[in-house]
Amino acid sequence: MTTRRALLAGAGVLAAPATLRAQAAWPGDKPVEVIVPFPAGGGVDVMTRLVMPLVAAQIPGMRPVIVNRTGAAGQIGLEATFNAAPDGYTIGATTIPAHNAIPLERQVRYRAMDFTFLCNIVEDANAFYVRTESPFRSVADIVAAARARPNHVTYGTTGIGSDDHLFMLAFEAAANTPPMVQVPFAGAAPLIPQLLGGNMDLAVLNVNDAPQLVREGRLRILAQGGARRQPEAADVPTFRELGIDIVGGASRGIVGPPGMPAPIVARLEAAFRAALNDEGFRREAERQHMPLRPLVGAEYKAFAQTIDDNLKRLWQVRPWRG
Repeated sequence: MTTRRALLAGAGVLAAPATLRAQAAWPGDKPVEVIVPFPAGGGVDVMTRLVMPLVAAQIPGMRPVIVNRTGAAGQIGLEATFNAAPDGYTIGATTIPAHNAIPLERQVRYRAMDFTFLCNIVEDANAFYVRTESPFRSVADIVAAARARPNHVTYGTTGIGSDDHLFMLAFEAAANTPPMVQVPFAGAAPLIPQLLGGNMDLAVLNVNDAPQLVREGRLRILAQGGARRQPEAADVPTFRELGIDIVGGASRGIVGPPGMPAPIVARLEAAFRAALNDEGFRREAERQHMPLRPLVGAEYKAFAQTIDDNLKRLWQVRPWRG
């Protein structure tokens, strides 16, 4: 019995150091898969491909491999990240608030707040876009039209449950207007030509979705949803400035599956901090119209929790499905 106990105790002593050695050796010679739940070329994809080489440069031996796993408005890729082994060899991109909204709409194989929150990188405020020749010259015009013609004012978004759609629902609640008619699209690329063609009254997008068209005078931004004005639209008021107390946008970052080892998380967090402070990265982010909002680790999770709480309250007032 004594010998058996000694052997079991010895096995436990050996097992713990082996686990620690594996964590210390990470990433070794194995690539790290970075799942992007949206198509190549989109905002989340561009952000991920821009930042990950700089993160890898901070961690000797790290070889990130970007994999696009698309479908169900990001659900497929988020489920793949969430259900991966928490060993540091799979992480993934995400975008909030869609990350938190999807589980309110339907059954999913992930829990929004149980991911390992590594780093938020970009935050691009929502904005109301109209054609230059639109009769809507202000947000007040939209409010008046929505009240005068219930269920007639149309607006485009990048999909049901997208940050654009959720922002409009929050706007309707804050401005006390009847619901307007959503025209959902699979992204900004197919939406913008329809807006230019006059096939909807306005569009809810992000400030940096169509800056060139604003500069060319083909579109106008009536208001932006940031807590403060973004430099890219410095002449456009925020909704709060107009007396409508709402803030919203697309916050894009990197998460991992639940239960990642603390030493690996710490190395990734330090690497993201260094990458986001890199002057070359900041210049390229500006060139790519990526407004930065670095939030690392616990700060990122706290931000996500606030969004999660707000969405649950919005769901009770204006559920977007069901």
